[in-house]
Amino acid sequence: MAVEHLLFTTIRFVAERHPELLDVLERSVDRLGDPADDATQDNEAVRDIARRFVASLRAETRS
Repeated sequence: MAVEHLLFTTIRFVAERHPELLDVLERSVDRLGDPADDATQDNEAVRDIARRFVASLRAETRS
């Protein structure tokens, strides 16, 4: 939890100064995948989490 908080805060700080960062992150989401190599692998679930993360960052930088 602490690492996620620090990462989110750092990205938010940079994105406030460089708004194009969020566009770059959003475009990179399609390359993400689940590292599992069995029946539990769910690439789209991993991408969905990343999309929600970026959307949350966008909302934070607008407020």
